[in-house]
Amino acid sequence: MNDVLETTWLSPQVKWFRIESPDISRKARAGQFVIVRVEEQGERIPLTIADFDGINTIDFVVQEVGAGTRAINRLQKGDRFLNIAGPLGRPSEIDRFGVVVCIGGGIGIAPLYPIAKELRKSGNTILSILGARNKDLLFWLDKFSALSDELVIITDDGSMGRKGVVTEPLKELIAKNMKIDRVIAIGPAVMMKFVSIVTKEKSIKTIVSLNPIMLDGTGMCGGCRVEVAGVSKFVCVDGPEFDAHQVDFDLLMARQGIYKNEEQECRIRGVLQ
Repeated sequence: MNDVLETTWLSPQVKWFRIESPDISRKARAGQFVIVRVEEQGERIPLTIADFDGINTIDFVVQEVGAGTRAINRLQKGDRFLNIAGPLGRPSEIDRFGVVVCIGGGIGIAPLYPIAKELRKSGNTILSILGARNKDLLFWLDKFSALSDELVIITDDGSMGRKGVVTEPLKELIAKNMKIDRVIAIGPAVMMKFVSIVTKEKSIKTIVSLNPIMLDGTGMCGGCRVEVAGVSKFVCVDGPEFDAHQVDFDLLMARQGIYKNEEQECRIRGVLQ
């Protein structure tokens, strides 16, 4: 088990994996994650499940940002992960809500996909907004096109789709007085924060996945602690999804910089080795 069955580079630093993992695949639900290790002394890395067939395989997408993710992205078809634990975390709430706007930013597009797919199966109207800094960081546009009633592509530099940020088309949908029953946003914390600000003004239920801030994935390290409605929560055990309007995003973003020095040291070691 844990064999790499297929792998493809989606961009210069983003790689898709399909893994043989029947035990996890049979139990997985949209919104959940796994913890992977490449080697005995390797880092434990939480990765949100990007797809699963419910029988034998799970998919995830890895963006190379440090030593641990670089080690994962070296793996090729036929290689094997040392271990994969999961599925972990609380599944997404899937129901027939009505009109759901699904917003994905950068690598957040991957964990958004299984949620949007399940919401579509449940009879919802899906309006998708996918954004990134540039076209090289966008992927799975065909997948989202197939399940979306409307798809808007937006990039910071205008290299694909519209130039701008994801909140702009969201504001336009709201301005049309369209009845939006729910918004799902997954991406950088700053993106989720501003989506939350836009929807809070109109009292539109908004769910964010805070999986990007997880570290060991068990709640023991405390690195993913976040304040929700004035109460401390652990993203890996209490989430990863929360009501966006109750999340203290400013505190969350401040905490994200805690390990920057250690990560930089790992990068330097990687270059020197």
